[in-house]
Amino acid sequence: MSKSDASADSIQPDNDSSYTFEIIQLSLLRRAWNRGQIVILPLAAIAFFIGLWQAVVDIFDVKPFILASPSAVISAMINRWGPLAEHMVPTATEIILGFLLAACVGTLLAVLIVTSRVLEQMLYPLLVISQTVPQIAVAPLLIVWFGFGMLPKILVAFVISFFPIVVNTATGLRSVPQELSDLAVSMGGSKLAIFRRVRFPHALPHLFAGLKVGIALAVIGAVVGEFAGSDKGLGYLIRRAAGRADVAYVLAAVALLSAMGIIGFVLIELLERITIPWHTSRRRQTHRPEATLVSVRHN
Repeated sequence: MSKSDASADSIQPDNDSSYTFEIIQLSLLRRAWNRGQIVILPLAAIAFFIGLWQAVVDIFDVKPFILASPSAVISAMINRWGPLAEHMVPTATEIILGFLLAACVGTLLAVLIVTSRVLEQMLYPLLVISQTVPQIAVAPLLIVWFGFGMLPKILVAFVISFFPIVVNTATGLRSVPQELSDLAVSMGGSKLAIFRRVRFPHALPHLFAGLKVGIALAVIGAVVGEFAGSDKGLGYLIRRAAGRADVAYVLAAVALLSAMGIIGFVLIELLERITIPWHTSRRRQTHRPEATLVSVRHN
């Protein structure tokens, strides 16, 4: 062996390690960018929409009582933050309580529907009928029955938001592969153990999908209840401001309602990632450094 060959052999490991480090570094940067897109792209879309909105109002000289500009909405939110924050508390309480009630009752109904054929035939038509009735027509009845307090708004939020939770959870409980159920039975699992360890975990992705829809509908339900009859809450504030053609104030309250819905959705998303990381990792495309190294070395 010549001296040049020996020298090349001694340098090769250093080159391989440097190349490997560069690949890992590039992979980590790409992974950070993929994660950053989750925040950057929505913020960019929101900024573009707000900029377009401001430009349309300025260019076409839209009157404030028709469409307020984003700057006017922000100014109204800052200058009147006291009343907005005061009325935001009861609305947020109605949303949270109505949603929690819908989550508990919806999950329980889904379990009953799946475990009993008789209960399914009895309850499922009633659930469908409950959703065919216009909720805006039910809200005044709840006001008459339960008064102008917080309870009828909670019930409206519950009635509107529980249906997708029931349907999604029941679908998840039914979607367990038969082979998996047979395997659990062959291993001596009881019905309760199979439900706890097989059926319910398998239904969690569907349950969280229903919860995400439910939290958005709970916001709508609380506002519908406040529109029907209330002396406090953001829905009440919107109704009063709309009567005065105070569009900036209306949009400021709407923005707070939207923010509450988004916060609820994000919290459920985080809970989903913590509870069932195997599902969220399957749904997202992750870029692992070791996978890159294997593919590079094979190529």
